[in-house]
Amino acid sequence: MRASVFSDLGTYKPGEWNVYSEIKRKLIEDYGIPAHEIRFIQECKTERSRKAVIEAMNSGDVRVLFGSTTMLGTGVNAQRRAVAVHELECPWRPSDLEQREGRAIRAGNEIAKLYADNKVDVIIYAVEKSLDSYKFNLLHCKATFIAQLKSGAMGARTIDEGSMDEKNGMNFSEYMAILSGNTDLLEKAKLEKRIAALESERKSFNKGIGDSRFRLQTISHDIANNEAAIGRMKEDYAKFNAVVQRDKDGNPVNNLTLDNCKYKDEQNMGVHLQGLAQRTDTHGQYRRVGEVYGFPVSIISERVLNDGKESVQNRFVVEGNYKYRFNNGFIAMSDTHAACMNFVNALEKIPGIVAQYEERTAKMKADVPILEGIVAKVWGKESELKQLKSDLAALDRKITGQLAPKKEEQDGEENKQVNSVDTPSQSSTSKKSMVAEPISVYRSPHIRL
Repeated sequence: MRASVFSDLGTYKPGEWNVYSEIKRKLIEDYGIPAHEIRFIQECKTERSRKAVIEAMNSGDVRVLFGSTTMLGTGVNAQRRAVAVHELECPWRPSDLEQREGRAIRAGNEIAKLYADNKVDVIIYAVEKSLDSYKFNLLHCKATFIAQLKSGAMGARTIDEGSMDEKNGMNFSEYMAILSGNTDLLEKAKLEKRIAALESERKSFNKGIGDSRFRLQTISHDIANNEAAIGRMKEDYAKFNAVVQRDKDGNPVNNLTLDNCKYKDEQNMGVHLQGLAQRTDTHGQYRRVGEVYGFPVSIISERVLNDGKESVQNRFVVEGNYKYRFNNGFIAMSDTHAACMNFVNALEKIPGIVAQYEERTAKMKADVPILEGIVAKVWGKESELKQLKSDLAALDRKITGQLAPKKEEQDGEENKQVNSVDTPSQSSTSKKSMVAEPISVYRSPHIRL
């Protein structure tokens, strides 16, 4: 099992004291790790030697590998036996953290997959009440801004900064609270995140209600329109069915008459219709050409492009409450009987059209109770959100109250020092040095395999 140690604090130089050498000394003296199993990527002066060290990490000959973000980051595939990543300081860019952790949290980590529940330990070292808090604040701002750019959410008024988990990486505001040394600030960060999550949830809930309400209104409107259309089409078919003549097999007899055709036989009427289809141009207007069973027959010209050239095509319709077509309005150009029967066939199709409308209407009606149930829902976490906001306000007052006395006490101490005269010995004995103690921030994210 192997670990990578990242540090951008100086550079490893043999024979000189530096953080790398000091950690190596402690690993050898305090933990008994052989010196040859601890290597520094800066020792590799050629690409060949660099690849050899990386291969030694994967094979298990090297146990700990030190390096900077630049030298041990991109392009280092030493993840096969990696169990931990130690980061000795906070970098300046969120991408640097991703690069560091990506050396172990990646596909091909056999040890993590087989023995560690597919997880890798990531430990970031920081110092309370130091510049580290400021650096994490910068990382927080940069990470949220970059996330907005990537998601295309620059217009959003709120930002979800994520949480310290394997999906979102880390919550830098939580780091800042930890580094401040004030547990109230950490609790405040958690409350603010929970409130932001609930407000986002409420916004999504309300959006879903709005979408469902709009869908319900649309469906209700479509149902009403469909039912009205069904009624009108049934009216047309009832009118046709009352006067239609049928032969012994039940087929409708052609009853077509054409306005400008003196012939009544199908042969000549068919030729006349075919001539209308070829030579007529109504300029996009419906023009009556005849009648069938009391329903007007009309022709309309449409302009189309064929091989880049504009031409005119004509369609025929039977007009009732709606305009009915057979064969999409085109008559047969090679069969005069079929050309004349086009309009009776269009009226015969009405029951089939009605059935399609009724089927679509039934499906929409089935969705109505579901949508009504969604629209009637009430978001159930309003009281929780209200309580969290109240808790946050109380915590803000507490934090403010804790800070105010300190400021007054400090002002009083300064005034006291101004009004008093210290002897040299008193000044020297009254000074106290404050040494910030290091803390570590521990993470254990999943590897994405």
